[in-house]
Amino acid sequence: MIPKVEAYHKRKLSDKFFCVYLDATYIPLRRETFEREAVYIAIGIKPNGHKEVIDYCIAPSENIEVWTELLQNMKSRGLKQVELFLSDGVVGMKTALMQTYPKAHFQRCLVHVMRNICAKVRVEDREAIMNDFKQVHQQSNKQEGITVLHSFYSKWQKAYGHVIQNVKDIETDLLVFYNYPKQIRSSIYSTNMIESFNNVVKRKAKPKAEFPNERSLDTFIGIQAMSYNDRYFKRIHKGFGQVQDTLESYFE
Repeated sequence: MIPKVEAYHKRKLSDKFFCVYLDATYIPLRRETFEREAVYIAIGIKPNGHKEVIDYCIAPSENIEVWTELLQNMKSRGLKQVELFLSDGVVGMKTALMQTYPKAHFQRCLVHVMRNICAKVRVEDREAIMNDFKQVHQQSNKQEGITVLHSFYSKWQKAYGHVIQNVKDIETDLLVFYNYPKQIRSSIYSTNMIESFNNVVKRKAKPKAEFPNERSLDTFIGIQAMSYNDRYFKRIHKGFGQVQDTLESYFE
C-alpha cells in the first residue's frame, strides 16, 4: 500500500471545491517516547456535491505553520479556488487562508464555539446556554441569526462577560453560512462532517494501541482516505444536488 499512499499524496487535485473542512485529530504514535500525534485532515465538497479527503499530513502537534504548508501544497497540486473554508479556532488560521486563498470565505465551526462556551460556564447553566446558542444556526436568514446572537449576548453578558466578549470578537466568522442556499446550510455551519471521518479513523486505529513509526500511521490514514473517496466518489452530499447550478456560479 505504501506506493499507493505516496501516489495519493502527489495526485493532481480538482481545480475547485465549494467548501473545504479543516480539522486535526490525534492518533497514538511511537517516536522517541509514546506520544499522540496530530493528523491534519482536509475534506472538500465540490460544487457538484461530490466529496473527498483532499489530503492529510502528520506532525507532533497542531500549529498554523503545518496548516499553511498543507494549504500551499494543495494549491500547488491544482486546487486553485475554494469558496468557503470551515475550521475550529486555530490561532492564525484566517491569516493562513487569506495568504493562500485570498478570495475564499471563512466559517468558524459553531459546534466548537458552543463547546468552548460550555467549558467556561457553570455546570448548572450549560444546558440553558447551549440551547440558546443553538438557535443561532436555526434561523431562516442572516438578519434573524444576528438578532438571536445579539439576544444571546444580552441574556448572558452579566453572568459571563468574558465569555460573551470572546464570542463577539469572532462574530464576523459565525454567520457566514447564511450567505449560501438554505439547502446546504446544515452542512456548512460546523465541521461535523470531517469529525465523522475522524471518528472512523480513531475507531479503526484503537485496536492497534499505537503505531510503531510515522510511515505506518501515514499508510493507515491513507488507506482510510482512499476508501472514503472510493465510497463517496459518485454520491452527492445532502442538499448539494438541489443547488448545483447556484454553487457553480460562485466560480464564474
